[in-house]
Amino acid sequence: MNTENFRKYLEGRNNAPKTQNFYIKFVEQFFEWVQTDYEQVTKPDVLRFLEYLKNKRKVQNAYRKNCLIALNHYFTHLYKEGKIDKNPCAYLKLRGKRPKKMYKTYTEQELETLFDNYYNVFVRNFDTSILHDKLRPLRKTERKQAQLCRERNAVILSVLTNQGAKTAEIETMQIDDVDLIKAKIKLRGGKRSNERIIPLKATQIGLFMYYLQNTRPQLLEYHTKESNKLFLTLPAISAKETEGGTLLWAFSVLTKQLKEIDRQFENVLHLRASVITNWLKTCGLRKTQYLAGHRYVSSTEKYQPNNLDALIEDINKLNPF
Repeated sequence: MNTENFRKYLEGRNNAPKTQNFYIKFVEQFFEWVQTDYEQVTKPDVLRFLEYLKNKRKVQNAYRKNCLIALNHYFTHLYKEGKIDKNPCAYLKLRGKRPKKMYKTYTEQELETLFDNYYNVFVRNFDTSILHDKLRPLRKTERKQAQLCRERNAVILSVLTNQGAKTAEIETMQIDDVDLIKAKIKLRGGKRSNERIIPLKATQIGLFMYYLQNTRPQLLEYHTKESNKLFLTLPAISAKETEGGTLLWAFSVLTKQLKEIDRQFENVLHLRASVITNWLKTCGLRKTQYLAGHRYVSSTEKYQPNNLDALIEDINKLNPF
């Protein structure tokens, strides 16, 4: 196996280094098991390997699926280089994919209540005494930084609960993506989602205005150069807590705080699932597909089982009893 050429092929597909390493590992496992040169590998060999993973290794379908994807890429790479006549993985597909997790979704009103509770507890009426560590109380500067981060996180939570944005989309947002005059916000999408423009709610206008005019300029003071990013991070909140230049820490803190407010809250995906489910109730399938940024309508349809109210209504209509 020529690892270097295969890696160049994966780089050409814009696969992340971590993904490249996984694919190479899966392919190496296959050839270690099959004990055959790549020119002699057949479709039954691939099927027997997948069966071996299931029965002998007892691995989950997700692992076997990733192995098949890796092998398909490898043999596609060899086929394009003219080293084999056909891809033995062509048209192979594993069934029994794990269904999308169903959440006990929040209604639109419950999402508003969740945000209001967060804002009242952690921004407007935050008890600063809990920030004092017994060994080293926070200095005035650090208390100010913590307050700025909570104000920023409130705006992030507003986008999560109203526009159903992904965390990666929030991290890539620019200042120009927010148009307060037209009351619209642009989500840039990513590898698996489309760009879209979504209306801002009236309650978000004042929140964004305060953030852009007051909170963000103060956050920018801690940066050594200008940035067009909408949501800025801090080099440090305290001696123990650093953001490291990404919003990963912000989402972690936000999740922990929301769990303190609502025991039913699970994670940020819980919010996105709730928003998409509510859109399905009021906007229909196609419009929801656009608002959610889904490239395929099948991705939107996976959220339909979350709409339990519609299911109960159908049962009541059709059940003769």
